[in-house]
Amino acid sequence: MKILERYIIRRAFMVFAMTLAAMTGVVWATQALRQLDLVTSKGQTLIQFISITMLAMPFLVVIVAPFALMIALVLVLNALSGDSELIVINATGGSRFLVLKPVLIFAVTVMVLCGTLSLYVAPLGLSQLREEITRVRADLVANIVQPGRFISVEDGLTFHIRNRSGNGTLEGLLLHDIREPDSAFTYQAETGHIVEMQNRTLLVMQNGTIQRKPQADGDISIVRFQSYAFDLSSLIPQASTPVYKASERSTADLMSPSPDDAYATQHPDKLLQELHERFSQPLYPVAFSLIVFAFLGRVRTTRQNRNMAVLGAIVGCVTLRTAGFGVTAIAGEGVLTTALLYFVPLLGIVLSMWTILKDERLTPPKWAGNRLEAIGEWIERVTDRINGRTNGVS
Repeated sequence: MKILERYIIRRAFMVFAMTLAAMTGVVWATQALRQLDLVTSKGQTLIQFISITMLAMPFLVVIVAPFALMIALVLVLNALSGDSELIVINATGGSRFLVLKPVLIFAVTVMVLCGTLSLYVAPLGLSQLREEITRVRADLVANIVQPGRFISVEDGLTFHIRNRSGNGTLEGLLLHDIREPDSAFTYQAETGHIVEMQNRTLLVMQNGTIQRKPQADGDISIVRFQSYAFDLSSLIPQASTPVYKASERSTADLMSPSPDDAYATQHPDKLLQELHERFSQPLYPVAFSLIVFAFLGRVRTTRQNRNMAVLGAIVGCVTLRTAGFGVTAIAGEGVLTTALLYFVPLLGIVLSMWTILKDERLTPPKWAGNRLEAIGEWIERVTDRINGRTNGVS
């Protein structure tokens, strides 16, 4: 690999990595808030919450990576033009394809990354996320250890705790049981632990009392204890088998679902759409790289032209991906709409490549160019004022 190619790829990779980390982090935070009830109402710790929601990270990377690549190439190519490096390459007789080659190498690398995540890693992470959420929602322990709340596990049985310490100790425990028709029991304890022993789930309480009150008229009897075990085994619900959506299934499962799979039988169109979407998504990094190069890969000399080229590259990429999202929303209703999943990114690739080969200069609409030119002039005036320059003289 030539020095120029390594130089462009290295700069693009650094910007891409930083942009991908920032954008993915923001998107992950917004998605993680949707599962905040894992902490607030299911009793999970913050570490468990982060580890569970991080399972969706590969899926988010597939969505964000093309935009991170777009930003990286826009900054790198614009910097090459602003620093006159493209002019030097052109003046020495170098073809613009000397710059296009490392851009395509970088884009293909990102495409392979997106393809691996889309076809294998992301579905695995989403399926594990579904399993964890199903497990948490069926976890009796997580549902009863909610400090300050009275939790009715089943009719006639109510739990309350004052606090839950970091090591799992339940403090200020109250258990009210009126399931028996002739008596009501109230258990109070200073502390308690939930333990698994011989395939049974026990609530072991320390330093407390048991109050027994007959439903009919009668005296209340109180028994003090140092340690008492309350059997919770009959209250533990069987965790239901999670129903995996199309995006949570492996690629092999999408290709040949089990004939006994009720979801696959009811929604074959969703499985087909998801399969084609996984194969089409990796095409967007290549399409974005060619669009950006079509606008910024040519030598430009003025600030206004560069600004308009940057605007055109961003608008072109965003428009293409928006069209892709729109097609995804309607895909699966027929062969034509499914084919559009591939047609949209391939159209961007073909048009951009044709423009590059024809050596056409792409510019945004005139009205957008005028607006951007006015903004550029205003930025120049502000910059001159900050630098203490007047009429271009220091």
